[in-house]
Formats: sequence, C-alpha cells, structure tokens
Amino acid sequence: MRHVERTERVVVLALDGVYPFELGIPSRIFGAADGRYEVLTCSVDGRPVRSDADFTIGVEHGPEILATADTVVITPVSPERMPAELPEEVREALGYVRPDTRIVSICTGAFVLAAAGLLDGRRATTHWQLAGRFRSMFPHIDLDPDVLFVDDGSILTSAGAASGVDVCLHLVRKDHGSELANAVARRCVVPPFRDGGQAQYIEQPVPEQGAASTAGTRAWALERLDEPLTLADLAAHARMSLRTFARRFNDEVGMSPGRWLIQQRVARARHLLESSDLAVDQIAGRVGFATGASLRQHLHAAIGVSPQVYRRTFQMAAR
Repeated sequence: MRHVERTERVVVLALDGVYPFELGIPSRIFGAADGRYEVLTCSVDGRPVRSDADFTIGVEHGPEILATADTVVITPVSPERMPAELPEEVREALGYVRPDTRIVSICTGAFVLAAAGLLDGRRATTHWQLAGRFRSMFPHIDLDPDVLFVDDGSILTSAGAASGVDVCLHLVRKDHGSELANAVARRCVVPPFRDGGQAQYIEQPVPEQGAASTAGTRAWALERLDEPLTLADLAAHARMSLRTFARRFNDEVGMSPGRWLIQQRVARARHLLESSDLAVDQIAGRVGFATGASLRQHLHAAIGVSPQVYRRTFQMAAR
C-alpha cells in the first residue's frame, strides 16, 4: 500500500429500512482505493437499523460522526418510508453535516436530500421507476431520470443500485485519477467507467434467445479506437447485417454504436490527459479523433471543458 498524506473520511448514513447491498457499496469501493479513504457508518441515533431484508444491521457510530466527514453518503430505503417531510431524527442527523461537505445519494437517497431542501435549484436523478413520484413530491427540483448519476459539484445523486457503484468510482476517479479508479474496478470486478450521462436501463428489450451478442465486437473495437471504425466495420466483425447489428447493439448497450464509440474515445482521451504529457493532437490520434479540434469538440460536449482545462484541473486536484 502506498503512503498517502491525507485520508478522506466518508461517512455513510444508514436509515431504518436500508437496502443492504447499497449500504455496502461505499465501503467496498472506497475501501479498495489503497488507503485513500476511511469509511465509517452511522445511524440517526447510534443504534442498530432494520434493513429491508430479514435482519438488523449494527453500526458503530451515532450522527455526531457526520460532522467529521469529507463526504457523506445517503443510502436508500423503500420510498414508502420517506414522506415529503423528513422525520425529525433524520433532519437532526443531517444538521451535523458541515456546509462544505460533499454529499452523495444512492437511489432513493435523493428523496432524503430533496426533503431536506438540499436539492433546491439543482439537477438530480433517482431510480427511473420513481420519477413520477419524485416529481409530484418535489416539482421544483430539476429531475433527470434518464441518467446513471448527476454530479452537481458538492452534491451527487445516482439512480438504481449499480449506479451507486458508478458514482463512487466516479468520485475515486475525480479525486485521484483513472489509474486508481481502474485498479479499484478491477479489484471489485466491476466496469471501470460508465459515464453519468449514460441512459438508465429502462425497460430495454432482452435480445432473443440464441441471438449473437455484440460483446465480442465491442471488445475488438476497444483495442482499435485509433482506427476510423465505421458501422459497417463493426457489423462485418460481428457477422451481422447493418440493421441487425445496430438494433442488437442498442438492445444490449442502450445507445447507438456511433454514440458508444464517441464515449469510449472520450474516456480514453481523459485517461491520457490525466496520465501522460502527450499533446492534444497526439491524444486525438491515439483515440481515433481525426484532429485535435474534433477531440476538443467532443470533450467539451461530454464534460463542458477543453482538454487543457481538464488536464490542468486534474493535475491541481492530484496535487
């Protein structure tokens, strides 16, 4: 384990009715980050909490520990347990959170943040099945139910269970770069990067039984991002017609092959901006964009900044 000068403290708030899987995500992801984070769990009164399964979970800390957190994670519970008005004990617990603390919600944890007034004037997300309920309860919040997570600076909200993994990996990547985030993903055997803007899996059709998958072609393409891949190239590798390949790809991935290729090239470019001193034009060539101008355009569309600003911001964060 490498020496680190400062350990970030992540405090997870467990409420009665918590989903056990999501409760474990912060500890599993941040705990695999080479000692960069310390993860503690608390309840609103320091006592055990009931899960939504047939067992109770013991915790080591009361709400006072929230005052020491660099990042607070609100884990989800059944939405029936979260009225528009927060229970007083939950509101008192959130009162310990310092104004400069980063706050993350997983799934229905967004209901807690909304009821506490922390999402007012912000963009947010939650599980797509609960979008109608969320909007009826909090019509003043800019809800985007079609994405995996929303990073709105000091407050991040995520969608269903697996997107809790995505948002925690996003924070590791944001805090310490893609090398560490990729290492964490490998240790936890999860995909290293799914862009927050990627669509939630909303009633995607299941490919017909026995149908060929596009997974092999996606892996093949990732090894050739520097080449000018076309839809015809991808379909030929998969040995499908253009129409069949495009339809099956969208069924499996939730987006078109062209959009997926751009996302992968932008992700690779971000990694190279973080981990190398290559010029922008060189990076563009390595990831399959025809020119540095094309890379600048796609990076700005994805994250709203230029390659130079992204590299400078990352380097400052790393220091």
